Amino acid sequence: MATTMINARIYTGVADRPWASSMTWNAGLIVSVDQSPGSHDEVIDGGGRLITPAFGDGHAHPMFAGFEFLGPTLRGKSTLEQVLSSVAEFAEKNSEVPWIIGGSYESWMVPNGEFDARWLDEIVSDRPVVLHASDYHTVWCNTAALNIAGITAETPDPELGWIVRRADGSPMGTLREWDAVALVLDHAPERPLEERVRALELASAEFARNGTTWVQDAWVDPGMETAYFHAGRTGKLGVRFNLALRADARAWRNQLDWFTTARAQASGIPNVTVNTIKFFADGVIEGRTAAVRGGYHDDPHNQGMPCWDWDELRECVAAIDALGFQAHIHAIGDEGLHEALNAIEFAQKTNSAASHPRPVITHVQLLDPADLPRFSQLGIVANFEPLWACNDPLQSELTAPAVGSVREMWQYPMKTLLKSGANISMGSDWPVTEQSPIQCLHVAVNRTVPGDPERAPWNPAECLTVVEAVDAYTQGNAFQAGEEQARGTLEPGKEADFVVLDRDIFSLAAREINTANVVETWRSGVRIF
Repeated sequence: MATTMINARIYTGVADRPWASSMTWNAGLIVSVDQSPGSHDEVIDGGGRLITPAFGDGHAHPMFAGFEFLGPTLRGKSTLEQVLSSVAEFAEKNSEVPWIIGGSYESWMVPNGEFDARWLDEIVSDRPVVLHASDYHTVWCNTAALNIAGITAETPDPELGWIVRRADGSPMGTLREWDAVALVLDHAPERPLEERVRALELASAEFARNGTTWVQDAWVDPGMETAYFHAGRTGKLGVRFNLALRADARAWRNQLDWFTTARAQASGIPNVTVNTIKFFADGVIEGRTAAVRGGYHDDPHNQGMPCWDWDELRECVAAIDALGFQAHIHAIGDEGLHEALNAIEFAQKTNSAASHPRPVITHVQLLDPADLPRFSQLGIVANFEPLWACNDPLQSELTAPAVGSVREMWQYPMKTLLKSGANISMGSDWPVTEQSPIQCLHVAVNRTVPGDPERAPWNPAECLTVVEAVDAYTQGNAFQAGEEQARGTLEPGKEADFVVLDRDIFSLAAREINTANVVETWRSGVRIF
């Protein structure tokens, strides 16, 4: 039986007919728009509310986010004292847990984001504590964790990582980037399968609550995919997930079999695909590990920490492109972005006869204007995380001082890239920031912190219109996924994936977009929230 929604304000996203008042779907697909219901249709009164295509999330980390629900709960804590109190409370209630691993704290709380193990020792000294910073490129450990890892004043910095040290050379307790973080976490026990599946189940429910029906998991290490496969087979995933398997800069040639095997294993599993390979070109600006030309404004001799030899990055991107995988490259600094563009260009020239699954460069933070035209020229999707594009404490306290006033205005050029003809998509990077498309749309349109109407827009020339922002979060993400023929707009033949909002974000004052809420989420014609 078909279902018809009437009396609604429906934004279809279709260029020549963007608005409708009714929509009919059957067997999960839209069959008509703006037609009267049939005599046997189930009819739903939309109550005049706004309906848009469902959101996608072009870059998120669902399993890590799900673990945060399991505690200790640090998100939203705005002072060091609140973070420590939450850890202490969790430790007291979970005395049997051998390692306390949690996230995520805000690095801007203390100068340079350098947290001391001694602060944690005062509340938990009998077992290791490892807390992720909100960027997930840094951890803060207590002394027990450092001791288990054997990290002392004599321990050298690893190849891809920094051990932050006190003035006397002793390890402070803050570890930055892959190899340094691994010094500790390689000793931690693996989370059991049921805990990993539970994390995915919790994350899936949160995506549905926020109107998201497709997600790009942008960081899957070996073993994580098995939790997805189990969750998909057992009906624990209410939304669709595409997995990006992480390529290791020093072992990628040995990973090629894993890439193809995992893709084959996902075939037929509900709500799971494995079509993408993730690359970290560099780190993050707040940790001074993003690869930048000419050094950091406040540390000119530091040019960051490239995660790859650039020749190796080009070879690996070409290899996975030849295998039919999509490249998804994290690139933050101007040097990291330049080399990510070079790698994609090399792959396209090397595999000239291949179809080249749409490459994605994600974050696109500090883009040299000279490199801007290459996105459209190479057909690269620029994936942005809009919540970063405002003058919040992370930007004002850590990022702006690091890059200086000129390069500060290069950041997150959403409007400029869109005007250049490039395709843009959007994501949350949850749990780095919250999983809320509405809040992301607010920042994309206003370039201000949601809920702070008095603050002037940051780099306002890059503000998007509401239509541009919604399209990037809906059809832009469908295009990124290569699924624009199946979803992203509301028109006959496409999936009935849509959201119902309690306020009309197209009619609201721009500074009030963040006050809207998702009240219903529909996926393939079934209400999942």
